[in-house]
Amino acid sequence: MITTKSQIDNAAAASPAAARHTTPHAHHRKPYWKRKAASLSRWLHIYLSMASFAILFFFAATGFTLNHQDWFASQQKTVQSRGSLDAQWLKGTVDKLQVVEYLRRKDGIHGAVDDFRIEDAQCSVSFKGPGYEADIVIDRRTGAYDITETRAGFVAIVNDLHKGRDTGQTWSKVIDVAALLLTAVSLTGLILIFFLHKRRLSGLLLLAAGGLLAYSIYIVWVP
Repeated sequence: MITTKSQIDNAAAASPAAARHTTPHAHHRKPYWKRKAASLSRWLHIYLSMASFAILFFFAATGFTLNHQDWFASQQKTVQSRGSLDAQWLKGTVDKLQVVEYLRRKDGIHGAVDDFRIEDAQCSVSFKGPGYEADIVIDRRTGAYDITETRAGFVAIVNDLHKGRDTGQTWSKVIDVAALLLTAVSLTGLILIFFLHKRRLSGLLLLAAGGLLAYSIYIVWVP
């Protein structure tokens, strides 16, 4: 049986609801810019999340250990030792570089030089790094020195990395990059919720509730 155009038109006129279901839904499609923004946000959110997963896990885990530093206090160990260096390096103008490099090479001292004090009778040098401190007192006359070395353990190291304490400029830049990545992940996730019509309201309500809860805890319980 051949259906003519006039028969189709008559059927559509007789049943407008059926005509609506059989016509394309072009007028219901989102504008191009919205589809593009949703697609780009989804792509960025997925790949930035994967790229920053290790960073997010690290800062989440160390945030917990930072909140319970007393659990790991027993890991800290202090060792004292002695040595001597060439007293000529300490005569007149002290050769700081020679002294520091000798201590690193001879006694395995590491970390950055935090302080180098020169007095009439002695010099004192302090080294600091993540979870690590070393204090050396040197007799300028004889070149003999005493070392007090403190190693706070693995958890203290990662805690200091979390805080950027005594970690140097390079690690400071790593923290900046991590902060930018996590901010981008958060923002792309927030943008995506606006394109999920069925979950948009509930998502935004949860966002507001989480922010309000955190603020309430700060107001009520934080001194």
